[in-house]
Amino acid sequence: MNIFSGIVLYVLVWWMVIFCLLPLNIQSIEQPKDGSMPGAPINPGLKRKIIITTIIACVIWLALFAIITSGVISFQEMAQQMAM
Repeated sequence: MNIFSGIVLYVLVWWMVIFCLLPLNIQSIEQPKDGSMPGAPINPGLKRKIIITTIIACVIWLALFAIITSGVISFQEMAQQMAM
C-alpha cells in the first residue's frame, strides 16, 4: 500500500465512523424558541465526537493496514480473478 492509498483509506474509514457516531447521545430541544428547529440538538458534542472518531478510525485503519500489507487479503489477486 502506498502513501496515497493509505491516506484515502484513512479518510474513508474516518467518515464512516463519524457518521456512525453523530446520532449518539443527542437530546433535542423540547420547547424550541423562534428560529430554532424542533429537531436541533441541545449540545451535539462535536469536539468530543471528532476526537473519539479519530481514535477509532486510527485503530480500524491500523488493522486494515496490517491485513492488506501482510497479504492475507490480496486485492490484486481479487482483481485478476474478477477480470477472468
